[in-house]
Amino acid sequence: MSEPVPIIDSNTPAGMLEPDLVRQARRGDLNAYDELVKRYQQRIYATIYHMTSNHEDANDLAQESFIKAFQALNTFKGGSTFYTWLYRIAVNKTINFLKQRKKRQHMSLNDIDFNAEHDPDLVALISDKTPFRNAGLSELQKFLNEALLKLSEPHRMVVVLHDVQGQSHEEIAEIMGCNIGTVRSRLFYARQQLQGYLSEYAKPA
Repeated sequence: MSEPVPIIDSNTPAGMLEPDLVRQARRGDLNAYDELVKRYQQRIYATIYHMTSNHEDANDLAQESFIKAFQALNTFKGGSTFYTWLYRIAVNKTINFLKQRKKRQHMSLNDIDFNAEHDPDLVALISDKTPFRNAGLSELQKFLNEALLKLSEPHRMVVVLHDVQGQSHEEIAEIMGCNIGTVRSRLFYARQQLQGYLSEYAKPA
């Protein structure tokens, strides 16, 4: 006999639709905003982590993004989904952070906190259509991560959003505040750059 399916009350935050949660949160309902955080914190964190390659920075920036979004809720006009609006905040905050970090110091491979074996998003990024599929994953990840860090922030972001997070060109354009043609050209250029950076590694010994 199958287990009964739990009934979710649509009047509680867990059962509410996103627009209703946003409406309640704008009225000061912290429980409603907590539910929005629960729904999106993992994806926001993953995006920032793939941009920064550092767990601590990703945690801090994700938290700051949710705080900034809460403080700016009254400016959210509903022209896009709350999720897309939140993504834009996180992306902008991360890009600014990376620009500041670049000014402070040059990041070396030893500074990178990365473990691809436990990162299903990055494993998925290295698909069976790439020339890297037969390589040792741990060693390959060092080269891939180093190559990603060589890209400019906008080019790295479009790769992360599209190839890792699975966002569409239209969603990325809205998040990054540019047109779809720019997204496509950046994605093409970024992939060409990555292929070039990793070409030496892909050659047989």
